[in-house]
Amino acid sequence: MQKSWFKKILVVTFLLCLTLGIWTTGDQSALAVNNPELLPSEETPIVDLANFLPPEQEEPLVQDLKDFETKTGWKLRILTQYDRSPGRAVVDFWKLDAKSILLVADARGGNLLAFSIGDDVYKLMPRTFWIELQSRFGNMYYVRENGENEAIVQSLATVKGCLVTEGGCGVVPGLPREQWILTLISSIVGGIICGFAAVPRKEGAGFGWQWMLIMSPLWGILFISFGLGPVLVRTSDWLPVVRNIMGFVLGALVAYLSPILSRTNTSKI
Repeated sequence: MQKSWFKKILVVTFLLCLTLGIWTTGDQSALAVNNPELLPSEETPIVDLANFLPPEQEEPLVQDLKDFETKTGWKLRILTQYDRSPGRAVVDFWKLDAKSILLVADARGGNLLAFSIGDDVYKLMPRTFWIELQSRFGNMYYVRENGENEAIVQSLATVKGCLVTEGGCGVVPGLPREQWILTLISSIVGGIICGFAAVPRKEGAGFGWQWMLIMSPLWGILFISFGLGPVLVRTSDWLPVVRNIMGFVLGALVAYLSPILSRTNTSKI
């Protein structure tokens, strides 16, 4: 049993390191070379070398980024690339500073998006925010269903919303269906553990509250930390919260009543 848990911990650690490695590599690769000849002669907030953005979408987005910078002081820039990259030349071209955010879209890697972040931005959005943002909008499934242009636009819209939010964002707002399903499963499993723990161990006892308290760290983490927590910090919608609570309660009732009903049927026989 201990070896099994140890292997699971190693797998989770490896996946986390891999995610961090992808994010860091993607962030640095765009600045690893220096090809200023790939940049336009006039400054523009978007350099679309990979042609991910159609003209009817790029033109209003350019104006929107200029207006946002004028109003807030935050500098958002977009670079899309495929075969070649301007690399370090973008730093001087855009005069990137502590209040700058560079989004690099490159379809050659496993994730479309990478970000180069100014130091002042981390005061509002920590590194974990950018990892989650990259994973949500840059993964191959999202890009395949929505396109590279929507991945870029939606991730930028999220960043802009957090920049103007007081205190910034600790996590990426919004709750994708896949993530909510995971929280629901965690809530149900937490309820099942709680229900089994509450099953009376002695004949005539009505409720095993001692065991339920002993097991509370396990089912509490599953239900509160992994079930309700990710929902409450990402959305104000009450519906997924109610569903997760109902999942916990139903899981607990099924786990609690099943052994009792089984004993009753056995005794009748």
